Amino acid sequence: MLEGIVRESTVKQATKSLRRDGYLIANIYGKGAENINAAFKSNDFIRTVKAKDKLQFQVKIGKDKHDVVVKEYQVHPLSGDLVHVDLQLAPKGYVTDYLVPVKGVGTPVGVKNKGMLQIAKKRIKVRGAIENMPAAFEINVEKLDLGDAILIRDLEAPKNTTFMDADRVAVLGVIKAK
Repeated sequence: MLEGIVRESTVKQATKSLRRDGYLIANIYGKGAENINAAFKSNDFIRTVKAKDKLQFQVKIGKDKHDVVVKEYQVHPLSGDLVHVDLQLAPKGYVTDYLVPVKGVGTPVGVKNKGMLQIAKKRIKVRGAIENMPAAFEINVEKLDLGDAILIRDLEAPKNTTFMDADRVAVLGVIKAK
């Protein structure tokens, strides 16, 4: 479980001091709950997010434990380091929109024919309860040739969930390399 601290002060000077000490600034929010200004050790946060097997994960802020999902994050433009993350509370049974990552599985036929795999949507917006959400959509791309694409309508939504993106939107495809 990822442990963090409550930020007492949200002024610029205190935020810079926490970042210098290796902390990642975070906001935790959800419907009907009070916002929590928190900070996590940056390396611990990255390790936890990479190792998770579900969309949500648990954090401990002070004495409270919360189930959260990553809603949005900001990366430093030069160094590529995480600067800020927004976490949304994910209580069981509560229906809302989640952004589920997309992963292509396999090597497309088109890549062997001088093409390249392009992921058009890295995350798909899905509405449902958190217990019905997959950790990621793993899409088999082995049969894709040059000019082929997989659209939202080609995917099957998990049980008790619906896609919020238009069905004509391309998720990934093979394009001709320049």
